[in-house]
Amino acid sequence: MASRVPFVDLAAQHALLARETEAAIAATFSRNDWILGADVAAFEDEFAALCGTQHAIGTDTGLSALELALRAAGVGAGDEVITVANSFIATAFAISHVGAVPVFVDPDPLTYTIDVSRIEERITARTRAIVPVHLYGRPADMDGIGAIADRHGLTVIEDACQAHGALYRGRRVGSLGHAAAFSFYPSKNLGACGDGGIVVTNDAGLADDIRILRNYGESQKYEHVRKAYNRRLDTLQAAILRVKLERLDDWNAARNEHANLYNRLLAGGDAVLPAPPEEGTHVWHLYVIRVQDRDRLRAWLSDRGIDTGVHYPTPIHLQPAYSDLGLPRGSFPVAESQAPQLLSLPMYPELRPSAINEVVRHLEEFWGDSSSRKESREPLRAGVSSGS
Repeated sequence: MASRVPFVDLAAQHALLARETEAAIAATFSRNDWILGADVAAFEDEFAALCGTQHAIGTDTGLSALELALRAAGVGAGDEVITVANSFIATAFAISHVGAVPVFVDPDPLTYTIDVSRIEERITARTRAIVPVHLYGRPADMDGIGAIADRHGLTVIEDACQAHGALYRGRRVGSLGHAAAFSFYPSKNLGACGDGGIVVTNDAGLADDIRILRNYGESQKYEHVRKAYNRRLDTLQAAILRVKLERLDDWNAARNEHANLYNRLLAGGDAVLPAPPEEGTHVWHLYVIRVQDRDRLRAWLSDRGIDTGVHYPTPIHLQPAYSDLGLPRGSFPVAESQAPQLLSLPMYPELRPSAINEVVRHLEEFWGDSSSRKESREPLRAGVSSGS
């Protein structure tokens, strides 16, 4: 058997940056500015510049970033916030943690981002905000979302936790709504060596509120003007992220090359491939295909040394944590029918073309080339599955 193809290889990335990250960490040790130190402020400025925003506020996680952005925007108890049903559950948790109710919308069957045509039917007198998710690194339809928000006087908070550096109509995600949240979970396109997050915004008042909320409600030392939290970005993580930030665009370009190779090699096969982005750049946090017999295929690949991922096997409204919403199976047919079909293939900047060829070779072996086999089953459609 050939050497294993990991789903993500963080060791390869860290080996390339070892000297620089060790120097950055050593500098932090020499300063001993462990809490909201110099590297936090510098990283915030640098990340804001990347996104094209005036402010960035580091937090301990992406969940905190999204929660504090909603809280600072005035979303609270009794409010409703519209988001998509097929995201990671942290999107909904942030809404719940401010006391609001997540109101779900099915994804577009081709892009997997929120179906803009279904948003307005979910708006009520209690709706305060929309949280679009730039899922897998692909920007949502922000023009359509912004137009709806403007018509109804709603706040837009981008969940950009998977889309560091992505572009929509020439603008970076993060600059497209009232604020945006990013995660620096280690496997993200820009990942820390632990947890981390950040909020970006052009609203100075919102930024000031988030700075206060993340740091015990302090307006100055020992003057606590809000009941707040300890949600600060760690200085060591900021130091590491500053080293990595310089490579982000190059890493995203490498991911794009890998996605293009997957697309070429898998074209015409038995998988539904990611739809090409039409209004921006996809940064390919994940390369996700839709297939029949997903779980059997995943086991087949694992037996042959190919690691894969599943994001996410159960839509949020069917998670036990949200059983109180009373949304039965069938409420969001696109999310529900696609969830058992989605498979994430290996994707990281250091992935070699030879490894991609190996992945595709084993996929083709699984599917085979028997015309009688292909005729014996109904193929996947571009939209929802044939059984939905």
